[in-house]
Amino acid sequence: MTRIQRMTLDYHFKVEQEAGSSTYAFFGFNGTAGVWRMSAIKQAGGWNDRTTVEDMDLAVRASLKGWKFVYVGDLKVKSELPSSFGAYRHQQHRWTCGAANLLRKSALEIWMAKEVSLLKKIYLLYNFFFVRKVVAHIVTFTFYCVIIPASVLVPEVRIPAWGVVYIPTTITLLNAIRNFSCVYILPFWILFENVMAMHRMRATLIGLCEAGGANEWVVTEKLGGALKQKLLPENIAIGNTSSTVGHRFYFPELGFAVFLFICASFDLTYGGIITTCTSIYNQLLFSLWA
Repeated sequence: MTRIQRMTLDYHFKVEQEAGSSTYAFFGFNGTAGVWRMSAIKQAGGWNDRTTVEDMDLAVRASLKGWKFVYVGDLKVKSELPSSFGAYRHQQHRWTCGAANLLRKSALEIWMAKEVSLLKKIYLLYNFFFVRKVVAHIVTFTFYCVIIPASVLVPEVRIPAWGVVYIPTTITLLNAIRNFSCVYILPFWILFENVMAMHRMRATLIGLCEAGGANEWVVTEKLGGALKQKLLPENIAIGNTSSTVGHRFYFPELGFAVFLFICASFDLTYGGIITTCTSIYNQLLFSLWA
């Protein structure tokens, strides 16, 4: 799980953030090893708790004031990753839901900003938020986790190879290109990301609609925080490990796994027969029409 997170975060930092820094485009600020100018924070209006991604919110407002961010890749700092699947789910829900909710609350503010160019406004609204924070999560789950598996149940549906094989393979290789030592875990990374796609799409819809739980703050549980109970206020929830059945067995994941297993079994058992019968049926109809 640590290596899977490494692959995802390495792409996020070295591709998304470093590319945004080198082109002086916007990239979302992270609290990890980040340094701010006090004048930038004050000019942007200070910290705001209107979403669960207050660091990204501050970065957006500072960028609209004309401030630029620089990614320094040669500085190395230690950081701790979530060590359990439950903690990772809480973290990803907060990041995904918060970004979608921030788009809802700041879209008009971005469009009406006067200190930045029209091109940067379009980049922020379309590229950074709409495509990467909304469309990417919804398409990943609905197309690759629902439509493609369910298509085996409808023999008339034919999905081209570029949509099923070429594009997913290219995306996977681009994510893993900087981690050749972890290439052997690519199948596990794909399965893990498919599972997380369900949670990210749900979190995206919650953030866009500002449904229940959109502003719920759950601190990511980490084993190294021995003093977290003393340092954090009592009213902040911490994702502690629970002994209840709901926290030991993840029923949404298991239910979706059953759906995928049924689709795979159906395709393995009847796929060839249905394809052959459909071809004969189509040929017969064509002959009768002729």
